Amino acid sequence: MEPIVEHSGGVIGASWLMIAFPLASAAILLLGGRRTNAWGHLLGVFAPVASFVVAVMCFLQPSGRYDVGLYDFIPGVAKVGLLIDPLSITFALLITGVGSLIHIYSIGYMAHDPERRRFFAYLNLFVAAMLLLVLADNYLVLFLGWEGVGLASYLLIGFWQFKPTAATAAKKAFVVNRVGDFGFLVGLFTIFATFGTFAFGPVFDNAAKASNGTLTAIGIMLLIGACGKSAQLPLQSWLLDAMEGPTPVSALIHAATMVTAGVYLVVRSGAAFFPEGATASLIVTIVGVATLLAGAIIGTAKDDIKKALAGSTMSQIGYMMLAAGLGPAGYAFAIAHLLTHGFFKADLFLGAGSVMHAMKDEVNMRRYGALRALMPVTFITFFIGYLAIIGFPLLSGYFTKDGIIETAMDSNAILGWLAVIGAGITGFYMSRVVFMTFFGSKRWADDVHPHESPSVMTWPLIILSIGSIFLGGYLILSNRLMVYLGPAVGLPEALPQFHPFSPTGLATLALVALGAAIAWVRYGSAEVPQVAPRGSFLTTFARRDLYGDALNEALLMRPGQWLTRLAVWFDNKGVDGVVNGLAAGIGGSSGRLRRIQTGFVRSYALSIFVGAAVLVGAWYVVGNL
Repeated sequence: MEPIVEHSGGVIGASWLMIAFPLASAAILLLGGRRTNAWGHLLGVFAPVASFVVAVMCFLQPSGRYDVGLYDFIPGVAKVGLLIDPLSITFALLITGVGSLIHIYSIGYMAHDPERRRFFAYLNLFVAAMLLLVLADNYLVLFLGWEGVGLASYLLIGFWQFKPTAATAAKKAFVVNRVGDFGFLVGLFTIFATFGTFAFGPVFDNAAKASNGTLTAIGIMLLIGACGKSAQLPLQSWLLDAMEGPTPVSALIHAATMVTAGVYLVVRSGAAFFPEGATASLIVTIVGVATLLAGAIIGTAKDDIKKALAGSTMSQIGYMMLAAGLGPAGYAFAIAHLLTHGFFKADLFLGAGSVMHAMKDEVNMRRYGALRALMPVTFITFFIGYLAIIGFPLLSGYFTKDGIIETAMDSNAILGWLAVIGAGITGFYMSRVVFMTFFGSKRWADDVHPHESPSVMTWPLIILSIGSIFLGGYLILSNRLMVYLGPAVGLPEALPQFHPFSPTGLATLALVALGAAIAWVRYGSAEVPQVAPRGSFLTTFARRDLYGDALNEALLMRPGQWLTRLAVWFDNKGVDGVVNGLAAGIGGSSGRLRRIQTGFVRSYALSIFVGAAVLVGAWYVVGNL
């Protein structure tokens, strides 16, 4: 990797504006209150667009790794600074570019919501926190952005807090992410104890001097944090419930911000704590391949269109984690798939939102059907996103996901074939979503009148679908992304190559086609019942998210309740019992001693006489011994 150099002037020196624009907009919209209602959404859109312009200007500067110091956070320990390098700028372009399109779409989607201004404030806060996370030059500032993302996600998932399900989902996301953040904090403390600093440069430069045990421990702790943010096993349970928030929130979380944070952390820390062949890297690949299969299986049985896409996100982030765990050979494919996924997943989620907008917020695909003729723009753009995610030849996902599978196969055949199976399941569940939504006969209620969404919602879909077609080939076939990322992530001199229609690729395409054919037989050509049949044990297993919530309840919630009850009992009977018993003893003794003070002189005289007699008797006895 290239060394990091100090920089304070020009466009790079003004890179802090990327964070300042959405942060200032969020402050104005939240503090300005209802006075900003008339134009708040416009300011909310302007902020990420302005940040995108700054990101593009930074991208056009000579490539390098620049540290932009801002101010001392903890004097002598940590400063607030930004690292402007190919990796951080790549993420900044995704966050601000796709984020801007989601903001524009939200103008139409939230047009009738009385709290639209507050919604845009939270979106801006989300973007600002994510930008701080990816642009930070040290782990401490990265953690501040990390927690800001968690706060913003809580606010947005629970935005419609009048719905009990939304309030519960927000709390669940917040709590599960705190579990991951605990691991991150332990890793953070260990980094400082080992290296005496949080700064990326000194930590990465001196990592080789630390013991393998310390590096492995730090890597595993950082991975726990990444699993929380990126909804990887075993901390994935919050993601599907997070669909209770407005659909643009789902698109922002899944495409451009929160769930990509874990991938960023692993790739950024890869050279130090996840080197190729290390134990921590192996664990990353296992987590990735297990999650890509789990998410795909969950997606096969979800009738809620947003939850089916959420299972898809779990699976696709799993592919990225798998690639990130493969070392430098997989980094470029992990980031490339993250970029293409940002486009086609935002396209899919916003397309789902367009369908919901036309169907009176109905999310059950069993009450859709035959929408392709009534919503042609939504259908075409959604279909392009679908082709991209299943890896249809020459579309974006084909180059990036198949690149990951090919790299995995070269590293470990077991991991490679499991990834191929995941691709086949993807072909089934994504085809199921398309066929149930846009094909077959209509299954909606008589009071529902489907119609195409307004242009402020369809134009972002068109732009995202164009990226879903061309971005993957542009990045991979030309090696542009690999050459660009090389100085930041330490790619090998012999860059990994993608081989179109390789034996592995052909096997993957065959399984994807088989999955799509099965989906057509079951959901395209056959009548889809409006009420889901009971199904087999495997269907129930998938519908209940592989019993993830039940497992968490059995392993964590119930023992936690028992521990809490034990602590309450010990506090009541033990601690309070001792304190109350001591107080009662003193009170009882005081009551009895008080009776001695009668107020009668004759009683005091008798007491003095008795006391004197005792003293004389004692003196006499002692004197005769």
